[in-house]
Order: sequence, then structure tokens, then C-alpha cells
Amino acid sequence: MLLTSYRLGNLTLPNRLVMAPMTRARAVDGSPVATTATYYAQRATAGLIVTEGVHPNAVGQAGPFMPGVHTPEQVEAWRVVTDAVHANGGRIFAQLMHGGRIGHVEVAGHHPVGPSAIAARSEVFTPSGVTPAPVPRALSTSEVRGEVQAFAGAARHAVDAGFDGVELHGANGYLIQQFLSSNANQRTDAYGGSIGGRIRFAVEAVEAAADAIGADRVGVRLSPGGEVQDIVESEMPALYDALLKALPDIAYIHVLATADDEVLMGLRKAWPTAFILNPGGQIGPHESTREQGERWLANGADLISYGRAYLANPDLVERFRLGLPLVGTDRETWFQTPQGYVDYPSYQH
Repeated sequence: MLLTSYRLGNLTLPNRLVMAPMTRARAVDGSPVATTATYYAQRATAGLIVTEGVHPNAVGQAGPFMPGVHTPEQVEAWRVVTDAVHANGGRIFAQLMHGGRIGHVEVAGHHPVGPSAIAARSEVFTPSGVTPAPVPRALSTSEVRGEVQAFAGAARHAVDAGFDGVELHGANGYLIQQFLSSNANQRTDAYGGSIGGRIRFAVEAVEAAADAIGADRVGVRLSPGGEVQDIVESEMPALYDALLKALPDIAYIHVLATADDEVLMGLRKAWPTAFILNPGGQIGPHESTREQGERWLANGADLISYGRAYLANPDLVERFRLGLPLVGTDRETWFQTPQGYVDYPSYQH
């Protein structure tokens, strides 16, 4: 089933493999570079590519060497990337990722912001090295609405840059999940407290992006119960049940396997449009396999996303098709290094 076609919004995908978003930290001055176009074009046989996290505004930049999509220069640089992917027959969404409290003044030139003035008990990357996450500045109610609109503006810029759509990053401890969280979000206004308050930011951000570019061009990534970057979600199954009921009928939800199968199956049954499942869950030592993907397709997922397997296997679709072995990667080359980016060849027969 992985190699069968699928209709996603206004796109026909030739297969059900999605290249998952993965931070590569090789941007210069917030813009992708020439090798970024090569990197994504090499992987254009994926049914859909979702880019690395792209910050929607300056304060949303989570780490050094990460790209944005909020200035004319960034839009122009991304156009080179999307043109290359489309020339190779591919389809590509930009992942809009606001770091929220995961950030540092040395990175963005702005003090990070969050739902509440509560630091993550984790570390952040800065140009001078790794440091404990700072205490963010709590957003006022009016500022929260401004961050909602940042996603709408970034979605428009992404379409201007030639992207086929956008995915809002609501997983892995970044701003949207910080609002969903019961430990990062201690607000007493309409954006905190009850489940209805905690889901409000996520729903409004998705609605704003959908209003800006059309619901069939918008997805959202979720990691229910995920604990990356000091996230706690009380009442987790009820929280995500309420969230899915409140979201508009966008193109898809992209769910990391961070909860047990029963919870994931419940989300699949509750969601009316495409359901993308990433079987890898939180970052672990091994790439996900074709067998894991096929199992989840049999259990009702529509598309399967692969992250680490795509790093060293630009021809992953063909390797799955022919049963060819996969190449592993050196974690030391995941970020910033010139090697380990566009130098992995297709399988040599």
C-alpha cells in the first residue's frame, strides 16, 4: 500500500511516503542556500515533502542556522527550492515552526516568548553553544492574537514562495504545544486553564492559516503525550479529542507515535480527512521500517512519514519498491556540517 497513489487536498501523490520535517540547520541569515534546493530535489520522489521547521516571524526562531519565511529575501530564496522540487516532479509543504520558549536572545535578537513565564527544563542551542532554556516572556492576550496572525502571514509568504501548502508545527515542545501543555501554560485568560482554553491557540492558528491560503493547503503536526522539551499534557486523550473536534477540516493531521496504539487509533477514527502517521515517535536510535508503515496503513493511516530514513536515502521510495538495504547516518552530520547533506547517492545497482 505504501507505493499506491493518494489524493491529498488538491494534490495527487504518487505514493504514500511523506518526508518528515527534520531540522538541518544550514541556513544563512535565515534563508535556505543552494544546497538546500539540491537536498530537497534529491528526495522529490516522496509522495510529499514537509520541510524542516521554518520560523514564521523573527521571535519564533528556535535555534541558529534555521530558516524563516517572513522576509522578501527568505521568500525569494525558498522559491529556488520549490522550483527545484517541482522540476523534479515533487510536492512540498513548508513546516511553520514557532519556537516559543525554546529560543534565545542570541539566536533571534529577541527574548523568547511563551504562554507563561516558565522555562523549559531543557537546553537550547545558541551561536556560542548549548545553554539552559531561558525564562520566556509571557505573551499578553493581545500579543497571543498577533502570534496567531504570524502563522497566517507566513502561510501567505510560503505560497508566494511556491510551496504547495504549509504544516503548522504543533508538536515536540514548540509554541503550539506549549499552549496545549498543562505545565508550560499557566494562563488564566481565554488561552489557558481548561482544555477549551489550552486548545484555543492551536485552533486559532490553524484557522488563520486556512483562511489565508485555503484549508486544503494546511496541515498540522501533533505529538500527543510527547514529553520532548519538558512538556506535560494533563488529560491527554480528552485534550486531543477536543482539539480534533475544534479544528477545521484541513488537508491532514500529522501524528507522531508518542502515545499508545489505542490513543492513536482513537485519533484516526475521530479525524475526517487525511491522517499521516510517523511511526518513529520521539527521536530514537533507529530509522522506521517499511513494515511499520504498512502496519499503520492497514490500521487506517492514509500516509506514513519517514524522517531519519530520508537523511541518507534520497531514493527511499525506490529502495522500498525493490527491497534494497537502507544506509544509516552519522548523527554528527545532522546539523551544520558540509558533509552528510547532499552527498548521499541513490542506490548503485
